[in-house]
Amino acid sequence: MKTPVSTYRLQIRSGFTLQDAAGLTEYLRKLGVDWVYLSPILTAEEGSDHGYDVTDPSTVDPSRGGADGLAALSKAAREQGLGVLVDIVPNHMGVATPGQNAWWWQLLKEGRGSKYAEAFDVDWDFGGGKIRIPVLGSDDDLDQLQLVNGELHYYDHRFPLAEGTFSDGDSPRDVHARQHYELVGWRRADAELNYRRFFAVNTLAGLRVEVPWVFDESHQEITRWFKEGLADGLRIDHPDGLADPEGYLARLREATGGAYLLVEKILEPGEKLPETFECEGTTGYDALADVDRLFVDPAAEAFLDDLDARLRGEPEAADYHVMIHGTKRRIADGILRSEILRLSRLVPETSALPRLGVADALAEVICWFPIYRTYLPYGQEILEEAIANAAKHRPELASVLEGLRPLLTDTTGELARRFQQTSGMVMAKGVEDTAFFRYTRLGTLTEVGADPTEFAVSTEEFHERMARRQAELPASMTTLSTHDTKRSEDARARISVISESVPEWELFLGTVQELANIPDGPLAALIWQAIAGAWPADRSRLQSYALKAAREAGNSTNWTDPDLDFERHLAAAVDAVFDVPEVEAALDNFVAELEPYGTSNSLSAKLVQLTMPGVPDVYQGTEFRDGSLTDPDNRRPVDFKARMVALEELDAGARPEYTEEEAKLLVVSRALRLRRDRPELFGGYRPLAAEGAAAAHVVAFDRGAENPGALTVATRLPKRLARDGGWRDTVIELPARSRDELTGATYDAGAVELATLLEQYPVALLVPVD
Repeated sequence: MKTPVSTYRLQIRSGFTLQDAAGLTEYLRKLGVDWVYLSPILTAEEGSDHGYDVTDPSTVDPSRGGADGLAALSKAAREQGLGVLVDIVPNHMGVATPGQNAWWWQLLKEGRGSKYAEAFDVDWDFGGGKIRIPVLGSDDDLDQLQLVNGELHYYDHRFPLAEGTFSDGDSPRDVHARQHYELVGWRRADAELNYRRFFAVNTLAGLRVEVPWVFDESHQEITRWFKEGLADGLRIDHPDGLADPEGYLARLREATGGAYLLVEKILEPGEKLPETFECEGTTGYDALADVDRLFVDPAAEAFLDDLDARLRGEPEAADYHVMIHGTKRRIADGILRSEILRLSRLVPETSALPRLGVADALAEVICWFPIYRTYLPYGQEILEEAIANAAKHRPELASVLEGLRPLLTDTTGELARRFQQTSGMVMAKGVEDTAFFRYTRLGTLTEVGADPTEFAVSTEEFHERMARRQAELPASMTTLSTHDTKRSEDARARISVISESVPEWELFLGTVQELANIPDGPLAALIWQAIAGAWPADRSRLQSYALKAAREAGNSTNWTDPDLDFERHLAAAVDAVFDVPEVEAALDNFVAELEPYGTSNSLSAKLVQLTMPGVPDVYQGTEFRDGSLTDPDNRRPVDFKARMVALEELDAGARPEYTEEEAKLLVVSRALRLRRDRPELFGGYRPLAAEGAAAAHVVAFDRGAENPGALTVATRLPKRLARDGGWRDTVIELPARSRDELTGATYDAGAVELATLLEQYPVALLVPVD
């Protein structure tokens, strides 16, 4: 199997096509990248910037460069010695515009008799033999239907007509009643939808790739890439939505000739991938969580808890586990009620198992899940524990839960299978997309794949986790920023300094809340941290982030019934950053307080991520400092020309001092080149201990197997380090004579003072020399 040493993620879209990516391959090679990593490239909904709404799995999207673009990109990559990793989307298809999706169009036209009735996951009986399509403003809007050129139109929406269902003189309403679909008000989707979808996105309909012919047709183009040598590996989006992830991976491995595979799997702390999964690992959120917490000061936890309690007007800080049970329950009883009710319909109704009681019990079990899903029989003990917790906290459901137990644990049954597909949806929407916007004591902690109750990680614990990673998942991806992170790595690096600056944070928050109040204390903490992390940023970016964050949190406003008065207050607070000099001054002063230490964290976290066990990914543009916030902010165009010029100047040694952006580029390029060009230096993992007054501020490790290899030395908790007097007598023992790849300085084996080693940068990347 061809395995990447590192990857570089590119967002392919109409504004940056596969041909554009081909033109970037020389720069990526010079940067030190081993494989180019592409966002989804199959034909998607017109205008889609992300590509996860595939409408035609048989073609490469013409707007993204088409088949010719993929061929050009692959050829350019080969010429530069790069592999190609492609993101694919097996769980769902885009159905926002039926006319763009031939599979969905035929399904709507022919109904249960369509070939594609087996491809999409529809509960026909619940819909009275029809697919419910929630596009109407309300059910009364049926009067707005029109018949145009043999189609049914609702404003810009077009739908097919079944054969023999239309004749001259028929009203649109009558024709609609004869179709295999029923157009309904959009609010009915929460409880009455009858097709599986991606999370609560009605325009992404679930696919049944467990059906052999569905797999074959939806993967024909993908397998062509491997037969023709165009791609080398795949990233599988949302495998938790599949009926049989294990079987899918086995089939995909065979179809691709044994290619490198990664799954977008969120592993909760302590959770492992099933050993039966045929893949090399995950897309790296678990690594992100470990690295971030190295740079959070554990001493701040009690102080930030106290501040959180005051912001909430409560005697104690928010209890995260109570919170996520509530937010998951809100999702299960709200936007994903349709999915819960579908599960309940699989249970024969009796007096002991009443339909609504079953739905309540199923939702309660899901809300006690500590992970996204089980893969029965793998993880059955977690399911049993969730059932027990549900019965303990809802004793009135105990008898129903006992009746459900054998059905939920029966690996051959439909309820058990669908339950596994559903639990991750509730987890994602209730935790990532709700609780992470409510639990706001420190923004660094609420990233996908992390447990925000784990406040910080000691160097000892970090080393233990890295040793396990090296032993168990050496080819799994590591990352710090993705298209899904809620704050970029550099924004989080700066926000982490708040843990070392609690008095300054309290003063800043109090000042801006007095001058530009956000009338929701926990949300105010989230917004002002994000602004500080992203600064400088333009008004529209911050306004978009603040509105999204507030609606996702769902406390003071929400997506379906927004509180316009609150949102005006929120917008005014963001505007004050630009329009009220006192607010701007307070922000500038606070950012200036954080900035040097945020830069230290940024360089340190990046070097750790690039050199730790695993396959490091660099998200597009983050070789420079990047203060992006949640999508779509993190998918903005990248100025690659500026990065090319900076790398050329860096390699030419034009200046002895580098800007913050150039320093990060230096770290990224030297680490990537070393991993690619000297793989023998990265075969193992051993901690390196420092000694002296500031030893706790060092994280260091040797990546050699038997002999000394690449040595990483990084600074942690830099503000407290400075406050306590710097490195002083702290030394680190070098196992061999070494050269720093960042500065060119050489050091003899033995004890080296950290004040000398880290005089120019807060990090060092050392290689043994003769």
